[in-house]
Amino acid sequence: MEDVEKQADCSSFRGPSIETGAYENLNRHSALQPPDALLLPTNMKTSEGGWAGWLAVFGAFLALFCSFGQMNAFGTYQSWYSDHQLSGYSQFSISWIGSLQLWTFFFMGGPIGRMFDAYGPSPVMLFGTLLLTFSTLMTSVSKKYYEFLLFQGFFFGLSVASLFYPSLAAVSTHFDKYRASALGVAAAGSGVGGVVYPIMLRQLFSRTGYAWSVRASTLLSAACCVVALLTVKKEGGKKCSGWIDVKMFKDACFMLLATGSFFICLGEKNRSFHEVTSNKGNQGIFTPFFYIVCYAENRVLVPQHTAFYVLSVMNAGGVFGRIVPAILSDKIGRFNLLIPTSFLAGLSCLIFWMLAKTMIALMGFAAVYGFLSGAFISVITPCVAQISDINEIGTRIGALYTLISVPSLVGGPIAGALIQYQSGSYTGMIGLSGSSVIFGSLFILACRLKINRNICVKV
Repeated sequence: MEDVEKQADCSSFRGPSIETGAYENLNRHSALQPPDALLLPTNMKTSEGGWAGWLAVFGAFLALFCSFGQMNAFGTYQSWYSDHQLSGYSQFSISWIGSLQLWTFFFMGGPIGRMFDAYGPSPVMLFGTLLLTFSTLMTSVSKKYYEFLLFQGFFFGLSVASLFYPSLAAVSTHFDKYRASALGVAAAGSGVGGVVYPIMLRQLFSRTGYAWSVRASTLLSAACCVVALLTVKKEGGKKCSGWIDVKMFKDACFMLLATGSFFICLGEKNRSFHEVTSNKGNQGIFTPFFYIVCYAENRVLVPQHTAFYVLSVMNAGGVFGRIVPAILSDKIGRFNLLIPTSFLAGLSCLIFWMLAKTMIALMGFAAVYGFLSGAFISVITPCVAQISDINEIGTRIGALYTLISVPSLVGGPIAGALIQYQSGSYTGMIGLSGSSVIFGSLFILACRLKINRNICVKV
């Protein structure tokens, strides 16, 4: 299979200047290049990882384990809050804690990505480490609803963003040929954390109580963050630029990829299991991670201690989904893998979710959904890096996630309106969910065809 990412001869290539509309000595493909230029021309030699690169992967794994992985475990907190601290509030009201957490994480991607490009990962991750420790400690002593919104919602979401984006962006700068594999291993940390934290917290809640359980998780998270701070380093120089990169919005490939991601996330966030039980709106891209426990308890009617493990099955599927597709994408092409996995994610929503009426069916859907969503999470970042300059990777990854934050606000009202319009039926909402993901995959297909129209080429 022809590899369109083949490097150009450094001695014979000299790219046009910035003033002519493309970067001089560009070391990543960009749609701002002239049409006749080879993809990925560079005059920089890369060690393709090396000790620094793989240490960065290890540190990023730990950073995502204790941040994004812990955020995926919010379903455990929600189940506990509904019976204890926030028993007087509806499930819908409690869900706003997780929604604010996730929206803050996505929305802050752009500013944090720009700070990464300007200052490197260490200052941003140090801030994230301190804020994560502070927010979780304050969560352990919170009693009022607004306190949970502030500390576990906003502050924790901001800390996750400060650890997530610099870690993955730093890993991207160390790798080219095996970038997706490296990012997949790093992203698997969030899936492992999504398995470990729910089980750990659930056991500790019943044995030591809520406050000391959260403090124990804080200690584990702080230890992981310290190791990540010492190991995650950036390859290449720093770049100070404006807060808004106008050229990014003129890059057709990036905008097609961002638009596709928008619709995929809009569809994924409509998959709210809690909506099935509460007739309320959905509140976030990873809503299944937040509500699958409540769905299993209320709809499948399984015991609470058994329903809890459905979340772990979904996160376990996400671990494999972050690693296996990422490694495969380095062989067949990142866009070539992202398109079918996104399409199948929409298809699985239309088929498996509608048929998930038993515990076995729900477990199957959780595993499949976790795998396919994990593939999207791990492969979307190397796709952005593939069409970006190395000194703008952080900005562009962050900008993509900032755009994704928009569906976290509009998806819920759309889903709620459909449910209300159909008098409590979820057929329309499920149909919109699957269709949105499939529609988004078509935009990513358009992006891939703009890079190269030959479908047999590795892209």
